[in-house]
Amino acid sequence: MSDSINYGNLMHRAMRGLIAEVLSDIAENGLPGEHHFFVTYDTTHPDVQMADWLFDRYPSEMTIVIQHWFEDLIVGEDGFRVTLNFGDSPEPLQVPFDAIRTFVDPSVEFGLRFETQDESDEDGEIVEIPDLPTEEDELRELEEVLKKTAQNDPSPDEVIADKKPADVVSLDSFRK
Repeated sequence: MSDSINYGNLMHRAMRGLIAEVLSDIAENGLPGEHHFFVTYDTTHPDVQMADWLFDRYPSEMTIVIQHWFEDLIVGEDGFRVTLNFGDSPEPLQVPFDAIRTFVDPSVEFGLRFETQDESDEDGEIVEIPDLPTEEDELRELEEVLKKTAQNDPSPDEVIADKKPADVVSLDSFRK
């Protein structure tokens, strides 16, 4: 048992669960409205299955689009299978959820990105953790933003002075 909670792995598992739920719904009901997905995945993952010619073309990473033409979308516990059209050539792909690097639905400006860990121990725990900003750092940054905003924004008196008097139009002039 670990001495700490590995929030990174828990968050990644939850995000992959969200992807699985969305894709399962799409497999069952189709894509609603303008929704479509860009899925970037690691082609070197041992459980990725794709045609050799695709692997030759994308030896480390590949982005697929699930939108107009896709067939046989099957979502499992560990990943999904789908057949996509590559230049009028249907090709089946198998993508494990662990291989996904990004999942984006641009129609609603939603995206997930999975950070890769350069160094980890056998349990998958992060060895090097970046320093998080302190409350003082955040307050300092907020003060800088407010100063810049105040320097660039006109005062309320300047805004009122810049306004031109309104033209008044009588509706009587348009009546016959």
